Amino acid sequence: MAPSVNTPVKATVELPGSKSQTNRALVLSALATSESTIANPLIARDTQLMRDALVALGARISAGNDELWRITPINASATKTSSIALDAGLAGTVMRFILPVAALTRGEVTIYGDERAKQRPIAPLIESLREIGVDIHAHRESLPITIMATGEIAGGSTSLDASSSSQFVSALLLAAPRFTNGLALTDVGQKLPSRPHIDMSIAMLQDCGVAVNETINELGQTVWQIGRSHISARQWQIEPDLSNAAPFIGAALVTQGEVTIKNWPAQTTQAGDYLRQLVDLWGGSWKFTPVGLQVTGPSHLRGIDVDLCDYGELTPVVAAICALASEPSVLRNIEHLRGHESDRLAALTKNLAAVGIECHADSDSLHINPQSRDRNSSAKTWKSYEDHRLATAGALIGLVIEGIEIDDIGATTKTMANFPLLWQEMLVRPST
Repeated sequence: MAPSVNTPVKATVELPGSKSQTNRALVLSALATSESTIANPLIARDTQLMRDALVALGARISAGNDELWRITPINASATKTSSIALDAGLAGTVMRFILPVAALTRGEVTIYGDERAKQRPIAPLIESLREIGVDIHAHRESLPITIMATGEIAGGSTSLDASSSSQFVSALLLAAPRFTNGLALTDVGQKLPSRPHIDMSIAMLQDCGVAVNETINELGQTVWQIGRSHISARQWQIEPDLSNAAPFIGAALVTQGEVTIKNWPAQTTQAGDYLRQLVDLWGGSWKFTPVGLQVTGPSHLRGIDVDLCDYGELTPVVAAICALASEPSVLRNIEHLRGHESDRLAALTKNLAAVGIECHADSDSLHINPQSRDRNSSAKTWKSYEDHRLATAGALIGLVIEGIEIDDIGATTKTMANFPLLWQEMLVRPST
């Protein structure tokens, strides 16, 4: 049963490391010229899957110290021809980022995953890899995928439609310095979701000494160019996962409370930093303190009308906050979320309706009307659909609506293994 409160939440929360940064750092470290370290890595299912996959491909990653990992890169020339299978689980970063990395080794590599992973988009990335010289086979252009790896990727020019996932772009950019002829990649899609994640990939490549040139061509399309170059070893320092801060910030907003997220960076490429702007729109306030980012909830939680194309991962918790506001809200430009860990638009619509809150989805938006809330609704089960962000959204709803049963809070282990403990501690520990 999700815990409920009838008083303002006041707490200080220390979050684990960023999943997006951890998995990018792992990939770059595995392709680097010498040993790298990763401090404050996220320990969760998605990062463990990435670690296991890279180790299977020939990297060495130190065990026994969860606060500092040491990564010895893959030596493709020393890799013997083999046949291996890699589990991507339900992790988009693993199922996509690992494809070009695998192609830079030798042997037959098969990537499989959870049943839902087979429904997540990947065909544009497969086609681009074929175009730049990768021998890749996939049934119905989804998982499982088999690569006949030769130790090199020719590279050169390719294009893809990244409108269903920015991870297609990041997957190619992160490995591009190792391509024989570098990479010139053109995005031919109508829109590019989750742009901050591409910015993160570029910034981390630049941290490794890789030059990334981004231009707009005569058709208005974005083109990225990376020449063949070394990926320098790094001592990575992983920031707290700001997207995972969303339910905790939401707790302050929906209870008129005060929550401080420790060590919030003053500058970051993480999409979760957009939460500060959303707090303003909802009528709350925030400030940086010596401890971190302090968020104070408003006496009147406003409805909002926002474009979340760049910040889609925040949508489930944003929708939960909007469902507990005083006015209707519209969350726009998020059709790409139908291909995430779940069909998030459909799942949110069903879950909110089940707890008595009117919500409907059109082709690319969610419309939420908390004023129509049926307080006599008897259905109290919130379904996670194996989706970590839906599970945390349900926990937030449960703070205000009593009796909410989340069918699988364990889904949060995907990116936040200790979420139930952090959530409970937030409710019993005072702010500092």
